[in-house]
Amino acid sequence: MPRILQVIPTLVRGGAEKQLTLLATGLARKGWDVHVCVLTHTGPLEEQLRQAGVPLTFIDKRWKLDPFAYRRLKREMQRLQPDLVHTWLFAANAYGRQAAFAAGVKHVVAGERCVDPWKGTLQLTIDRYLARRSERIVTNSSGVRDFYASKGLPAEKFTIIPNGIAPFAPPEPAVTREQLLEDLGLPKDARLIGAIGRLWPQKRLKDVIWTTDLIKCVRDDVHVLIIGDGPHRRRLERYAQQCCISDMVHFLGERSDVPSILPHLDLLILASSYEGQSNAIMEAMSAGIPIVASDIPGNRDLVVDGETGFLVNVGDRATLAQKALLILGDVELAKKLGLAGKERMLRDFSIEKMVERHEELYRGLIGS
Repeated sequence: MPRILQVIPTLVRGGAEKQLTLLATGLARKGWDVHVCVLTHTGPLEEQLRQAGVPLTFIDKRWKLDPFAYRRLKREMQRLQPDLVHTWLFAANAYGRQAAFAAGVKHVVAGERCVDPWKGTLQLTIDRYLARRSERIVTNSSGVRDFYASKGLPAEKFTIIPNGIAPFAPPEPAVTREQLLEDLGLPKDARLIGAIGRLWPQKRLKDVIWTTDLIKCVRDDVHVLIIGDGPHRRRLERYAQQCCISDMVHFLGERSDVPSILPHLDLLILASSYEGQSNAIMEAMSAGIPIVASDIPGNRDLVVDGETGFLVNVGDRATLAQKALLILGDVELAKKLGLAGKERMLRDFSIEKMVERHEELYRGLIGS
C-alpha cells in the first residue's frame, strides 16, 4: 500500500485537526500506510491517532520563521520517503510543501480548509507560488475554492471533499437534561442555546451575546452555553457583563463532554464572518439540533434555509434573535428542522464517504 504523510500544525480540537484525525484513522483501518507529522505542538487528538496505530512525528516548530524546523521536516520526509504528502492549513502548507519538493516527493497535495480573509500579500504570494507546483488542493467547500480562485490560485487544481461526520451516539452512561442543568447550576425550565468554537473575532460571539440580550426582551428562560476557549474570552465575558446578561450567558471553556451536552440544546447558533465547513454545525445537525447560522460560504453547504435551520446575514443580530425565538417557540418546527438536519448528515456527510473520496484522489495521483 502506498505511504501517505499528513502534515498539520497542531492536534488541538479544531475543524481541520478533527478531519485529519478522522481521515488518518480511517485510512489506517483500511490498511493504508499513513503517517502524521505535527509541526508545532500536540493536543487532545493525539490519543485517537495513537489508538489507531498511526505513527506520529513532532517537528517542534517554535517561531513563525523557523529554518531548523523546516530542516527537521525535510529530513523526516527523506527518511519516510512517502509516495504522497498531504498538508493542512497555512503553516503546514508552506513548510510542508516546500520540504516535500526539496525531499523529492513525487505527489504533493495541499489542504485549504477555510475562507481566510486574514491573509495578506505575503501569505497569498506563498500560496500562489506553491500552488503552481502542487498537484491538487483539497478543500471542503465550493466557497473556499471560489475565495482562493479570486486570490489567484488555479481553480482547476481544487478538489472538493466535504467534511465527514459520524452518526451521533450519546456517550454511555447518557447524561439526562436534569443532570446537565444541575451540573451547570441552571433552572429546571431553562432553554439552551449552544455556541461552539474558538473565542476570537471570526466567530462574532459578540453578535451571539447581543442576540441573547434581544431574546431576553421576549423570554427570560433562555441560557446560552458558549463552549470553547480563545484569546477573546475575557473581552467577551466583560461584554456580557456590560450587557447585564451574565446570568444568561455561560462560558464553559474547552469541554471534552460536548457529545453529552449536544442532545440537550434547543438550537445551535453560529454567527461567524467566515468558515470553511463548520464541524460544530455538522455535529449539532448529526445530533438532531436545529441551526441558526450566518449566511456565508461553507454554512450554505450544510444548512438548507427553512429545512434544517435558518441562514441569516452576517451581523444581523435582530434576525438571529427572531429565528432563535421562532425555533424556541415552536416545538414541532424545531423537531422537523432537527430531523431533516440529521438525515442530511447521514446521507451526504459520512466519514466513510470522506475517506473514500480521499482514497480515490490519492490512487488517481499515485496511479495504484
